Amino acid sequence: PPRPEPASFPPGTAQAPPEAEMASGRVAAAPASPPSPLLLSEAPPGLERGGGMWPRRSALAAACPSVSVVFPGAVSRESCCRFACELLKHVLHQRHQLPLPYEQLAYFCRRAGGDVIKKPVSMDLASKKCQQVLMELEGVLQHLEVMFRLTLVPRVLILLGGNVMSPKELYELNLEGILEGSAEESLKTASCVRKLFHSLFVADVFSELKALPAMGTVVMLQGHRDCGVDWFRPKLNYKVPTRGRKLTVNLSCDGDINISALPPQHMSSDWEDYVWFQAPVTLKGFHE
Repeated sequence: PPRPEPASFPPGTAQAPPEAEMASGRVAAAPASPPSPLLLSEAPPGLERGGGMWPRRSALAAACPSVSVVFPGAVSRESCCRFACELLKHVLHQRHQLPLPYEQLAYFCRRAGGDVIKKPVSMDLASKKCQQVLMELEGVLQHLEVMFRLTLVPRVLILLGGNVMSPKELYELNLEGILEGSAEESLKTASCVRKLFHSLFVADVFSELKALPAMGTVVMLQGHRDCGVDWFRPKLNYKVPTRGRKLTVNLSCDGDINISALPPQHMSSDWEDYVWFQAPVTLKGFHE
């Protein structure tokens, strides 16, 4: 018998067969694996438009996720410094540049009266390399504290691998949305740190990333051009890289805040006087 003619559907009354739609590009086939090893805590702009279709730039957007944390009150500058330091230590461990979390590593390698605490030889935590890495990291952390005392710091960059112009991975801490308050008017630092890391845990931004080899890490941050810092080196023409895998952590404040009781807050136009500064040391990662 003759084969029946395929049914024709008037425009808008029925859907074409899935095979035809996939061939025409109107429906994207479900990927066998997530589009990016970094899981999004926030959908990038435009990701949900077009009836759920993934736009052509979705791969780029998926490689640049962001995590937003809103604190229910003002935050002190000391807390902001703590956020930067804790995020740096966390990234170094999660991205396999430190074999243990910083505090554990420091405990095993800490000198007591000139002697290194004894530990199992297999862990090799008292090696010269471990001591050198910890000394350099502690130096960076101390100078971060100095920088935060000298100036507001709206943004911090943690650059892994490559170079400062083209790193393999980039982690940005955005503090522009923070309302700075005095110690008495601000939220407790410990509770804010817990909220920050709870948000990172829920976003699950590290679990599916492939392990990195040992590589160099550079810290950069913005500060007022006339802040008087002498350790960090100014990079007046530096532009934040657009290539490489990037995670942005956006921090801001909301809630019942008495603005009049806070110090004068900086407006967006004020950031024009802020430039990038680079730490003069490269933190070299190491494995056990």
